[in-house]
Amino acid sequence: MRKILYNLVRVLLYLPLGIGMIFSNKLKKFIKKRIFQKINLETKKETIWIHCASVGEVNLAEPIIKKFLNKTDTKIILTMMTDTGMETAKKKYKNEVKIDLLFFPLDDYFCIKKILNKIVLKKLIIIETEIWPNLILLCSKRSEVVLINGRISDKSINSYTKIRFLLNKIFKKIDIFIMQTEEDKKRIISLGAIEDKVYNYGNLKFNIELPKYEKKELDDLREKINEKGKKILVAGSTRNNEEEYLLETFDKLENYLLILVPRHIERTEDICQRLLQKYNYKKWTDIFEYNSVSIADLDILIVDKIGELRKLYAIADIAYVGGTLVNIGGHSLLEPLFYRKPPIFGPFTQNIKSIAKEVIAREIGTQVDGVKQLYDAVKKYEKENKIFRNRPGYEREKKTGIENRIDKFFEENSLVVDLTFEKIKN
Repeated sequence: MRKILYNLVRVLLYLPLGIGMIFSNKLKKFIKKRIFQKINLETKKETIWIHCASVGEVNLAEPIIKKFLNKTDTKIILTMMTDTGMETAKKKYKNEVKIDLLFFPLDDYFCIKKILNKIVLKKLIIIETEIWPNLILLCSKRSEVVLINGRISDKSINSYTKIRFLLNKIFKKIDIFIMQTEEDKKRIISLGAIEDKVYNYGNLKFNIELPKYEKKELDDLREKINEKGKKILVAGSTRNNEEEYLLETFDKLENYLLILVPRHIERTEDICQRLLQKYNYKKWTDIFEYNSVSIADLDILIVDKIGELRKLYAIADIAYVGGTLVNIGGHSLLEPLFYRKPPIFGPFTQNIKSIAKEVIAREIGTQVDGVKQLYDAVKKYEKENKIFRNRPGYEREKKTGIENRIDKFFEENSLVVDLTFEKIKN
């Protein structure tokens, strides 16, 4: 009865959507690519269906997908909701003949049936908490359904509780829940998941593999932007009204180069005009694309090009992670950690709650609130972490204590992928 009601409501929604498509070319393209896409699949092949929401989940799924590719002969369908997710998947798997990429058909009953009728489904794997009733109910009739890296946020638990009577039946059709934390495990059980089917192996996000750079490449970059050999403070993914905290802190520091990397590069001109006029600042593109400016005694470098942040974390002496001193919820703490830089971050960490707790508990980063604490954290790392240890010609004798703790953090979390894969494979 609930399934019939759900699909009846969906049918009723198609009418306003159809009207909307007449007046909105953007909406028309969105719907057409998902519900009316061509589904070219190799008929009756054993297949694992992996569903992701967007770019983040496509990246999260990569180590699991690689294990299936390396250890099984099964075909894989990878679906995603967004255009950016599709573009990311195409870049990763454009030469992989065992993977078919499709847009998720918005839980349309008939589209999902069409896909399932073409393949022999061996397993549905849902990345994080993508609860689509038709997808789960239809797939559960043919195979196991597994939810991995599941998360129930503080914000969503109240909403989910209100529809617990609907979720209960859907959750009964899921064979395995692998959640990120013990708290997530308790929450999914409270919403109707069977306790014996729920596990907590940790967060797949903690198991990351980012680009590794040659020492010469990093040394060359450091010397290119930092002729005076200043200490480098990289502020990554900064948001509106956050740069002010960083500049006030920067004014108190001596012999530092501040590298600002706004989350949205379209804010660059505004930041320059409002905040940087009193500094000797340069834009990244002026230096590396137009090569037309002198960078002698540079105070601030503002990055107006996408894709440079990871390399900058690799050369940083101090790393700050944005979206945390303003109420955004935070960006990746793992990126600076991967390059063995303990992140400094603010009090707003609702988007990165579990990793922030880990970082604080393991003492591999520092949470601050305001300019004074931000300044104190910078000075602490300046003192503790042998600030010039990455300079050309510096011979390292041994790792610092915090670097050893970061190593241990990554070693322990490298097991998450293996544990998750073995559980869902078996």
